[in-house]
Amino acid sequence: MSTAMAPDLTSKQQRILEYLRNNAATKTYFKSRLIGKELGMTAKEVGSNITALQEGNYDVEIEKWGYSSSTTWKVDV
Repeated sequence: MSTAMAPDLTSKQQRILEYLRNNAATKTYFKSRLIGKELGMTAKEVGSNITALQEGNYDVEIEKWGYSSSTTWKVDV
């Protein structure tokens, strides 16, 4: 699993990417509000920043999965 930071990402995007890399090995689905709680961000901040990770060429595959109580993301590494 790569731990290199992507220089074209903002610090929030880098923190989210690192969080997903570190946790996706044991978990597949993540809620924006729970990621935000772990990283000191709002669910909205997570959602708007995770879009850049979806569109970029990183070592994680992110798919928007559901909207119940908070957006859920399916993540594969």
